[in-house]
Amino acid sequence: MTNTLLSKAVSGAVDPPLLPLPDRVSGILSELGSPPRLAAHLRAVHDVAHQLVDWVEQHCPAVHFDREAVLFGAATHDVGKTVHHGELSGPGSAHEEAGQTLLLGHGVSPDLARFAATHASWSDTPVGLEDLLVSLADKIWKNKRVPDLEDLVVARLTEASGRAAWEEFIALDEVLARIGDEADRRLAFQASFPVYG
Repeated sequence: MTNTLLSKAVSGAVDPPLLPLPDRVSGILSELGSPPRLAAHLRAVHDVAHQLVDWVEQHCPAVHFDREAVLFGAATHDVGKTVHHGELSGPGSAHEEAGQTLLLGHGVSPDLARFAATHASWSDTPVGLEDLLVSLADKIWKNKRVPDLEDLVVARLTEASGRAAWEEFIALDEVLARIGDEADRRLAFQASFPVYG
């Protein structure tokens, strides 16, 4: 990775401490000439996804999901913004299909590339818990609460655990509040990188 800012966004020492992006993702971002701010965003969402999957595994060991798929999905969900730069600082959804296409073109399996397309469409079609967790990480990293999305996650946890929905809701609410408390620091980390360059 030759771009110093991109390298720092992907894996440099930062405050708050964030897990580095996986090597495979770093390579794809480098090949695509990813803007540093996009890499910083992906790193923040990836770190939050780690916290979520760790919590789900501890809180509800009966639930079955693909941990590595969630982490890869979180680390690549917005990769399409490497070609739709305007969506780095404004609204738009063209990056979703473009991201899936880019990942497929880089040899990523359809099962993993799908997250680029599903991370914003969790309410439109039936999706797995993995897709819901990627979507949730993409919201809670900046402390955005989306009740409909959270209700879908609660329903999956309730189904697996056998506990009452209100119990699962309270448990999820607590972890999301804890993760959300660090949102300002993650937002500052992302904002410290340029959109271009």
